[in-house]
Amino acid sequence: MKVHIWQYLVLAGSAFIAVGVLTPIIRRFAISRQIYDHPNSSHKSHAEPIPYLGGVAIIIGILGVSYAALFAKEFSYKNLALQSSVLAPALLLGLVGLWDDIKNLKPAPRLLVQSVVGVFTATLLIATNTMGTPTGHRWLDGLITLIWIVGICNSINFFDNVDGGAAGTVAITSIALLYLGYQGGQYFVAALSAVVAGATIGFLLWNKSPARIYMGDAGALFLGVLIATLTIRFHPHADTKWISFSTKLLLLAIPILDTSVSVISRLLRGSSPFQGGKDHLSHRLIRAGLSRPTAVVVLWILTAAYAFCAVVIPSATKLGQEVVVFSALVAWVVLFFAFLSTGDM
Repeated sequence: MKVHIWQYLVLAGSAFIAVGVLTPIIRRFAISRQIYDHPNSSHKSHAEPIPYLGGVAIIIGILGVSYAALFAKEFSYKNLALQSSVLAPALLLGLVGLWDDIKNLKPAPRLLVQSVVGVFTATLLIATNTMGTPTGHRWLDGLITLIWIVGICNSINFFDNVDGGAAGTVAITSIALLYLGYQGGQYFVAALSAVVAGATIGFLLWNKSPARIYMGDAGALFLGVLIATLTIRFHPHADTKWISFSTKLLLLAIPILDTSVSVISRLLRGSSPFQGGKDHLSHRLIRAGLSRPTAVVVLWILTAAYAFCAVVIPSATKLGQEVVVFSALVAWVVLFFAFLSTGDM
């Protein structure tokens, strides 16, 4: 079924308005219930308490627009099941994140639920043959999906450490995925990407520096599972399988870089990878002399650069695709060692 570009714009615009309107309402509720992110830990970089629960606005906005669009156009139980197979696991993680925002859970329960969602998603993708780039080996496909879901979920959560960082990065990635899905005729992936892009941009109105509300784990885990599932379902138009896999990595290269740098630095100094710290890319850029807003813009630019690499792959020759991927990999490695060498606070 061909979907016109204006329909994607309507989806993105609806999600933008919904989340943009819902966020201040949720913010007032969080303030009335004294649900704040207090700067009471060494890894917190804000000076004053900031209301949590922005993720609730994101969740309601994305679910509301997605299901409203489904019932308004092309409703069928098959499409309902397809859409719910992506949104339901994300909602489950979002609820776990909401519980964490309010009760401050330990890492183990979150990791357990993330693993359950990863196993469920992997089983579903393999059973329905809807994995974007299957290897042809069921167990390997399942393992890749599990690692990808849990890894990206945590990467987006880790990346939510500075005003507008996670929301802006997910928005850029979603816009690129929307374009790739639309050009490749993968309209389901494109449609949900449009909704995610609109929702995260709407949230940025309130989350950009200086942030008036945080998305919390509810929003970060929900978006993490959602963007991980959409990218693993996406089938890139590439000449080789390794370039196809690389396209997905390019779309999320900077959150993966942030997680890699912070986790390796924590392991090198003998700390737990799940222990918070000021060792993320944003913190290192700020220590290098950049302001908080400028540091976020730099991370957005890096995300956009890698997303652009992913976008040009389908129209490039095989040699061109290999040059793009190899150049992006070299740049990623250079960035990894450059950030790692800045040292921890």
